Amino acid sequence: MLIQWFPGHMAKALREMEKSIAKVDSVIYMLDARAPFSCINPQFDNLIKNRPVLYVLNKCDLVKQEDLKAWVDYFSSNGMSVVYSNSLNGKNSAKVISSLKEVNAAKLQRAENKGVNYAVKAMVIGMPNTGKSTLINSLAKDKKTITGNKPGVTRAEQWIRLQDGIMLLDTPGTLCHSIVVERTALNLAFLGSIRDAVLDVEGLALKFVEYCITSQKGVLNKRYNVDENETPLVVYERIAKARGYLLKGGETDYSRTAATILDDFRKGRLGQVILETPYDKD
Repeated sequence: MLIQWFPGHMAKALREMEKSIAKVDSVIYMLDARAPFSCINPQFDNLIKNRPVLYVLNKCDLVKQEDLKAWVDYFSSNGMSVVYSNSLNGKNSAKVISSLKEVNAAKLQRAENKGVNYAVKAMVIGMPNTGKSTLINSLAKDKKTITGNKPGVTRAEQWIRLQDGIMLLDTPGTLCHSIVVERTALNLAFLGSIRDAVLDVEGLALKFVEYCITSQKGVLNKRYNVDENETPLVVYERIAKARGYLLKGGETDYSRTAATILDDFRKGRLGQVILETPYDKD
């Protein structure tokens, strides 16, 4: 699956981020804990190379603890500062703040030595729909930015001041110009980082069903009460029947079924479903 959805506002956002990086001390890099590798944007590499980076594994409640630990260990063992978060309920917000101060410790120490009360400035970056604005809202203890469950909601830079003086720069979610690795493309599409309008949603849902019955056995049965010991298409049709998504004549309403399956996954109704592990890179 080749994805080349790169709207003009994303190209503009990347240019603006390149200009704004000089204004910040560090970077908060948002990743969906269900697919951290897929959420790393190679186009950010040059942007962040001269700044301390704090990686945030967001939506941590949607993966099992052992999977989350494996990811934390992977980042830590590679010398990367990492913290996990569930930005929807604000859990671990204090840890994100303390970790941000840790990656900026040298600058804060220099300011303290000069008797200056310095406010750390950090740019929040990430793929669309990874929860950047939602995290900022939870850190700010108030709704300060526009959020949504569709990619590309944040269109312009927004500065947010936290209570302890930290300044966060929210930026639009930005994809790569093209995504040529099929697994990465599928994962981002599953997560909702790519607009459904540019995808074959029915085919995408079928791919997701296939992934679940081969790698996440029991997930679909628990949600839809269907036998998973069949081909992906048969399981797909059983989900439609279980939900009553049938057209006249008893034919399967593939479109409605696809929308339901993907929405259930994205919003966590399927429970804890991991899309990739650190070992997948080996």
